[in-house]
Amino acid sequence: MDLDAYVAARQGAWARLDELSRRRRLTGAESDELLDLYQRVSTDLSAVRSASPDPSVVSHLSLLLTRARLAMAGTRTTTWSDVLGFFTRTFPAALYRTRRWWITVALVNLAVVALVAWWTLRNPQVYTSQLSPAEIQAYVGTDFENYYSEFPHHEFATLVWLNNAWVSAQAIAFGVLGLPVAYVLFANTQSLGVVAALTISHDRGSLFFGLILPHGLLELTAVFVAGAIGLRLFWSWVEPGGRTRLQAFAAEGRTAIAMALGLACVLLVSGIIEGFVTPSDLPTWARIGIGVVAEAAFLTYALVLGRRAHLAGATGDVASRDAGDAVPVAG
Repeated sequence: MDLDAYVAARQGAWARLDELSRRRRLTGAESDELLDLYQRVSTDLSAVRSASPDPSVVSHLSLLLTRARLAMAGTRTTTWSDVLGFFTRTFPAALYRTRRWWITVALVNLAVVALVAWWTLRNPQVYTSQLSPAEIQAYVGTDFENYYSEFPHHEFATLVWLNNAWVSAQAIAFGVLGLPVAYVLFANTQSLGVVAALTISHDRGSLFFGLILPHGLLELTAVFVAGAIGLRLFWSWVEPGGRTRLQAFAAEGRTAIAMALGLACVLLVSGIIEGFVTPSDLPTWARIGIGVVAEAAFLTYALVLGRRAHLAGATGDVASRDAGDAVPVAG
């Protein structure tokens, strides 16, 4: 093959394919022409590769075909409307649809906190066996309170956000196995119950609640939601219903990813409260009030806006065009 002559003969078609591939809108005739040129240039690429595989020509034709393929298939980009839709439909609908799970997880874990605190109050050896009297006095006297002002506000807010996001991510990721989710949640609630008992037994209960409630209401709710997501993910392949296990797990997995992104934002808010409000000089009632308002706002968002989005057809899963096709199964 005379490659130079072949390129000269086919250059016009290649240039036309490149031109059509770069246009944002095509008429019906131009779309047909694009498809025809794509097939012809594909043949040209095969001919060049088999007869005279010049690297520059092969690379050029491959690039043209890739661009044309994208133009024919269409591309989607994330826009501000997509972001707005996520926070007004997808995320709240997912929260509402899973409300029974995370409300149940929250109630069970709060009961565990109360039980651990009660048990520790009746059995102080739980902490006296691990801490000396001097260490206990230092903790309840200054260390517990100073923890919230040890670092600059913005650094502390970032640290607690990352830590809580990591705990929530573990609760979601371990959902594949199920039991580790319960372990992550219990480890979190157990430590909270022991600290509550330790401070209460030393007449520092008001300090404990004054420092925990401002950020802890929203923070713990987000962790409980993450735990519920993990448990639902586990249950999806244990009891898939009318779907195959793979379909059920894929659907819950997509919802879990969406909820994880939303929870990262919720935990950012709780981290800001913990970094700037909890250690502030505001009266205790004002700090706790801010925490109550944040928690009430989240519950309103999840149960009111979420119900509205759910009734409008949102499920928390991606759109059907993004989920892909599924083989019908018996319902």
